[in-house]
Amino acid sequence: MRPYHQISIIECGEPLAKIPLELFAVESPHPYEKLGASYGEYSPYYLRESVVQNLIEAQNYLQLLHPGWCIQIFDAYRPVGVQQFMVDYSFGEALRGRGLSAEELSPRQREEVWQQVYEIWAVPSLDMKTPPPHSTGAAVDVTLVDDEGEIVDMGSAIDEMSVRSHPDYYADSHQEYHAHRQLLRDIMLQAGFQRNPREWWHFSFGDQMWAWLSNQPHARYGRLI
Repeated sequence: MRPYHQISIIECGEPLAKIPLELFAVESPHPYEKLGASYGEYSPYYLRESVVQNLIEAQNYLQLLHPGWCIQIFDAYRPVGVQQFMVDYSFGEALRGRGLSAEELSPRQREEVWQQVYEIWAVPSLDMKTPPPHSTGAAVDVTLVDDEGEIVDMGSAIDEMSVRSHPDYYADSHQEYHAHRQLLRDIMLQAGFQRNPREWWHFSFGDQMWAWLSNQPHARYGRLI
């Protein structure tokens, strides 16, 4: 359980809407589809209607500060099945990083690896009271691209399972990385989003995490599928 799971959900029924990708940068093919994740009939480039509008606002704020720069959308709507796929994939990556195989893990080692995975990844819960943020259509993973089309260096990759993913990791060391993360934070918060305290790239509007960080009485978006 995360702290934000205490927040109740009163689903407002707002539908998903397609993100106008011509306004943003995207990675193609989609990073998780490239690994083998299947979205089926769904697309990762959808969000709730209001979240799409807020994302456009954030892009407009960025353009005012840095003409020619744009938000790059890494991932948005994510069915629970894709969440499960990526959790399992990340568990395998964590094992490889430690030079271990699943068959030889001790119970303690297994617990330690899962703790590393769930430091970043939400549990792929099917409980309607505890949905993974991306499965609500309210969360989006983003970074920035500069006016030369280059991805802005944030000091760590999206989805990196390390403390470098924490938003303020470089606050007292590498000021350039920290300034880039703060710029991303500022434009997204200006547009109504809240940032995941553990991930510099993850922002949401209307879900349980957003309600918890915004001191709202309830979330407006629950799990879609």
